[in-house]
Amino acid sequence: MLALRLTRAARPAVQLRRLLVAAASAGTGFLLLGSLGYAMGHPQTPGAAALRLAWCVVPLAATVYLALAVARTDPGTRPRPGLAAVGLGPGRLMAVSALTTLLACTLGSVVALLFFLHLRGDLSGLPIDGKGAQFLAADRPLPVPAALTLLALLPLTAAGAVALSLRPRDPRRPAAKGTASFGARWQAVLHRTEAPASGEAPVEAEAEGWSDVLTVAPPPREAPAGFPWGVAALAAGLAVQAYANRAAPASVLALPVEGTAVLVGWLLTALGLVLAAPGLTFLCGRVLQSAQPGALRLLAGRVLMSEATRIGRPLGVVCAVTSAAIATTAVYDQPAAAFGPLSTVATLVVGGCALATLLTAAVETRQSRAGTTSALLRLGAPATMLRGSAALRAAALIALFVPLTLLIAYLSALPPAR
Repeated sequence: MLALRLTRAARPAVQLRRLLVAAASAGTGFLLLGSLGYAMGHPQTPGAAALRLAWCVVPLAATVYLALAVARTDPGTRPRPGLAAVGLGPGRLMAVSALTTLLACTLGSVVALLFFLHLRGDLSGLPIDGKGAQFLAADRPLPVPAALTLLALLPLTAAGAVALSLRPRDPRRPAAKGTASFGARWQAVLHRTEAPASGEAPVEAEAEGWSDVLTVAPPPREAPAGFPWGVAALAAGLAVQAYANRAAPASVLALPVEGTAVLVGWLLTALGLVLAAPGLTFLCGRVLQSAQPGALRLLAGRVLMSEATRIGRPLGVVCAVTSAAIATTAVYDQPAAAFGPLSTVATLVVGGCALATLLTAAVETRQSRAGTTSALLRLGAPATMLRGSAALRAAALIALFVPLTLLIAYLSALPPAR
């Protein structure tokens, strides 16, 4: 009941993000049911049916990642002072957040089941025919236990991921050296500069010298971990894709061995980009601060460095999805492998989840910098300077990740293009 009340009382933007999770869950559930229907209608090719089911791992992982990002930005389940006194401690809020995610994903799975049954003709009307009938198996009874098991996979996985990510930490555990947040450092600087001995705040001096105060705040000293592993995974994924691309692109999904190699290569490439993107984002921030930076570049660079992990991982996902789409549709000499009518659904689910996760991460970053932004405004930083810093960060990331995406797409499709 508490999860339902918090869900109903949320703001429209929060409700929209939850609806996006439900929509992604519906698309993923429909893909899982479509794979089940294809296996029922083609019992003579179990390898191809299993390969189609294995490809559903990609939209499932994208949906779970989106659900986790939405849960982190949910203000209704964020610990606040006084909630522990009424029984809403960190553990209870974590459970509420996991239950809210479970409800959203279950709603999407139910919609997917109803739509699939409608297309099969089990609810009303006649089943569709033509090319779409190959994944419906309308002439065969639907195994209800198998369908429910597949549909329950996503809600349980997403709720478990949210519970694991938002689990309470021991507050008595000391923080690692050099890992204080950017906002916390700013608050420390404010305490040293806002209260002069005379009791009068020098507003004009703060407005003229806020860049000097910014220089006092130390940036993060260490880059995010995982960059070497990301480069290794990216190289391994490109190598596996080069091996798999020896097969004809028009029939690769019909061949279990080559299709599995394509899937493994794509997953390794995506994993490498996700692991390496935070380090690349950190590098962007460091480059922005090079060569005697002014206040604008200094602020933009330090925000990128402090938020490298939160921004970099969704950027890596978007880079992986875009490079795969480009390699499939534009770089190959022949048309891409047909995955039946489910290919459009899979593309929309994966691409939509990647973009929605990136936008949600931007919202989370803005929420985490709320204290820093207010501190800068109190120090006299103009609002145009803050907007210019955001535009400079976006331009730096685009300048790095767009060529990287095109390069990875070209390398992924290099053997067939020769």
